[in-house]
Amino acid sequence: MHCEYQSLIWLPDIRKKVIYLDQFFLSHSFRGGDPRFLVAVERVKRISRFQLLVAPYSSVHEDETHQWRGYKDKSHDQLMEFIKATARGAEFNKDYNVERKQVLKAWGAFLKGQSTAYVFEVRDAISGTLDEWDDYYRIDVGGYNRDIELKRTLKTQAVNELINVFDQWQASTQTFDQDVALEVREAGKNYMNTYLTMVKRISQGDFKAVIDSPLVAKVVEHMMHWLPDEQSPADRLRRCAEFFASDYFAQVPKLWVEARMFATLKDMVKRGAYANRDAARKRLSGVFDDIKHISLYAPYCDAFVMDTPMADLVQQPTVGLEQRYGVKIFSLNNWHELLAWLDALEENMSAEHRAGLAAAYPE
Repeated sequence: MHCEYQSLIWLPDIRKKVIYLDQFFLSHSFRGGDPRFLVAVERVKRISRFQLLVAPYSSVHEDETHQWRGYKDKSHDQLMEFIKATARGAEFNKDYNVERKQVLKAWGAFLKGQSTAYVFEVRDAISGTLDEWDDYYRIDVGGYNRDIELKRTLKTQAVNELINVFDQWQASTQTFDQDVALEVREAGKNYMNTYLTMVKRISQGDFKAVIDSPLVAKVVEHMMHWLPDEQSPADRLRRCAEFFASDYFAQVPKLWVEARMFATLKDMVKRGAYANRDAARKRLSGVFDDIKHISLYAPYCDAFVMDTPMADLVQQPTVGLEQRYGVKIFSLNNWHELLAWLDALEENMSAEHRAGLAAAYPE
């Protein structure tokens, strides 16, 4: 009726690599029609079981999946379940939380007069403890409350508006550096203006502004709380504006990558890329979501699998994502390198690690 026997196994320290699987990779793997994706996803799952790799899913995956209209008899709910299973339950922090964390960390450095270089911490982007031995047991608390049809409509409108400005881009005489500076400046204005709009609505008695204002408005609200109470609101706003005009803000990883991706896209268009507007509309149909998850999560990853247009974009010298953050970029253009990278993780597994696997997971 009672046994006091117990067994204790000491396991070696581990360092898991982080890979981001873009939506195109996961949806193709889920459809199951292309053997290239089937081979790659099974290899990802195998290396993850070996405690060498983690492929977290993100809130951007959720947004894109729920806009998916299905394939044959497969629904977006099934695709989301496939994505979570492939990630073994590992999850990136919500996109807005990562963005807020980055901006506030830079804001703190600005106030303290520290270096403008951004200091990375994995916990800023990935939930839970990354480098630990785990078993795969997941309880999914599902739920998605965003307006899917509205997001689809806005996505289509945004891409159409982007294509429509290509002619203006081709006629532009601004330099690349000026384009980057413009992106940074507009981002700072967006933070300030959304906050001021929220405050104005509240002052006029529209208290729904507290819950339905854009999330970026909350960033400035947090920033204001970091300043002394004895300062007037106007002085605190001026201090926030100084930050948004500083190199501290320009070095925020999301902004740094995003600004250069848009400026590089503009430069490519000026040099003749995407001349066929109909083909460009199809090729860039998911460009805003792609730029969002690349700019947010790529700096925290060891590898990133993305579609060919985005890989071409981030590998341009003007972005240099791999050179800047050390993340390996994989797409269908270098698929064999992705498989080789995954194989190398298993081949380079230490004898101590193999012994740990055999002890912890004898099956």
